[in-house]
Amino acid sequence: MAEKEEKWEDNIGGSVTINGQTVSFYVDKECILCSVCGDAAPNNFRMSDDEDHDICYKQPDSEDELEECYEALENCPVEAIGDDG
Repeated sequence: MAEKEEKWEDNIGGSVTINGQTVSFYVDKECILCSVCGDAAPNNFRMSDDEDHDICYKQPDSEDELEECYEALENCPVEAIGDDG
């Protein structure tokens, strides 16, 4: 399970509320740069500028993006994606 205290600093901050559900996605330092998250939710996750980990660069702003972000969270092989909404 991802740990908020270990999240990469270059994740986008803040939280959003979609249909009454508040979410705040991030990637922590367990990330192995497999890019599963970017494949599942390309509008929200990508490789960092340092190219050594993935980040959440945009919080979801639709139900479709929210579903994709949860798909990324569920499929992360090292459980590096968190949602502290």
